[in-house]
Amino acid sequence: MTSPEERLAALVSEWYTEHARDLPWRAPGVSAWAVLVSEVMLQQTPVNRVLPVWREWLSRWPHPQDLAAEPAAEVIRAWGRLGYPRRALRLHECARALVERHDGVVPRDVDALLALPGIGSYTARAVAVFSYGDRHPVVDTNVRRFVARAVAGDADAGPPRATADLAAVEALLPADRTAAAVASIAFMELGALICTARGPRCADCPVYAECGWQRAGRPAATGPARKVQKFAGTDRQVRGLMMAVLRDATQPVPRADLDAVWPDATQRSRALAGLVDDGLVHQLPRDRYALPT
Repeated sequence: MTSPEERLAALVSEWYTEHARDLPWRAPGVSAWAVLVSEVMLQQTPVNRVLPVWREWLSRWPHPQDLAAEPAAEVIRAWGRLGYPRRALRLHECARALVERHDGVVPRDVDALLALPGIGSYTARAVAVFSYGDRHPVVDTNVRRFVARAVAGDADAGPPRATADLAAVEALLPADRTAAAVASIAFMELGALICTARGPRCADCPVYAECGWQRAGRPAATGPARKVQKFAGTDRQVRGLMMAVLRDATQPVPRADLDAVWPDATQRSRALAGLVDDGLVHQLPRDRYALPT
């Protein structure tokens, strides 16, 4: 007899086979390195912005060895305006660690993946599942929201709870390794396309009749409303403007050129100091600045 968990996974997996987006990092035969790069780029960044940068990176650096051999400045330049450029440095460090520890091969083992620079719980499991087809719970914001609604009947997943979140998704995975891998990505895709945070398309959902949130009458979230992160006027914007100047420069940049991007001197100094502390910018003699070598 089919359990409710098995039925939920089967319904979402069937929906995925018909409605999944045609994304290049999901194509058969794509390397684990290509998947790892995509997962890092997709953190807090929409798919449409990632696609051209991912293609450029994989064309230029198809293997970890290729990226590891590049100076950090080139890696940051290639990251362009993707945002959160520390991710570029972490990928660079990860590539070098893969060469040094694993002969340039992305490991399959989750613990080995977690030991790599910049690779957290989500990314390690995503690579193990999406590249190698192993059975692990993969938990991102979309998956947490889907499970909270479909299983717990809650409108929102609430604050992340690593152990509980992994256990909740683990309970939904089929025993079969291949079926579990499909279900993992299917939960994520449904959360991204149908079971969205705002304006969920419940009528199009394959688990509409099974959904605990629907059965409960779609109760509103009880916790405080999640704040929308603004960008305009923040230190992130100032950092981005400074990084744009440095990426376009072929020589060290005088401080005056960086000061010209923003009127608030205090905020400029704070943003620049943060870039230096993060290792994204090097301060040179005579108050000049450059990308790291």
